[in-house]
Amino acid sequence: MEEQEWYKEWFNTSFYHKLYFGRDEKEANAFIIKLVEHLKPASGATMLDIACGRGRHSKTLASLGYNVTGIDISPESIDYAKKFESNNLEFFVHDMRLPLRANYFDYAFNFFTSFGYFKTRREHDNAMRTIESSLKSGGQVVIDFLNVHFEEEHVISSATKKIGHTTYEIKKWDDETHFYKKITTTDPSLHKPMEFTERVAKFSLGDFTDMLSFQGMQVQEVFGDYKLGHYDIRKSPRLIIIAKK
Repeated sequence: MEEQEWYKEWFNTSFYHKLYFGRDEKEANAFIIKLVEHLKPASGATMLDIACGRGRHSKTLASLGYNVTGIDISPESIDYAKKFESNNLEFFVHDMRLPLRANYFDYAFNFFTSFGYFKTRREHDNAMRTIESSLKSGGQVVIDFLNVHFEEEHVISSATKKIGHTTYEIKKWDDETHFYKKITTTDPSLHKPMEFTERVAKFSLGDFTDMLSFQGMQVQEVFGDYKLGHYDIRKSPRLIIIAKK
């Protein structure tokens, strides 16, 4: 498997979703509602959920009356999400590095550190270009990413999680440019343990500002947590950026 392709395989397994999303969704819903209250979208606004996974954020946005399109590179995730499609909610498989509907959406969202996975900066620039081109003039993008400086000081090198009959052995480390997380999954349904190593680029606020600016988007606001609290470079767990085309 090529190094840059780990996310295609891992995100397409049920074990990935059990590990990350098999938990209470109250925080995720509360964040979306808080964000919508802050953004104040017009009634019926068009929204793009980039790397939507199984669509949990998309569903919340659609329940608030907006016209939502969710895209993800994982066919398994989209197959699952399609069960929730409605008149104002659609899902389809799409790679964020490739062009999408031009000048179509009022808002674009990239939640839960769903960026920084690609091997080269050019690929990340391509993803930013997709976001920019998909937005109408004056449209806004919200990027929810980890805070590199906080993560560097709070890396827990190893942990074990047991969810149902599934056991996850997790090892974390980092270098100058990336965070790594090796996940070894053991489950009765598997003939042998499944291993994937996640890799996320250490993109700072400055990096995102540069990438957005290069595509003609300007950072408007920055928050540090899911309650839209003040961003502190050392203390905030998240880096939540709102930028405008």
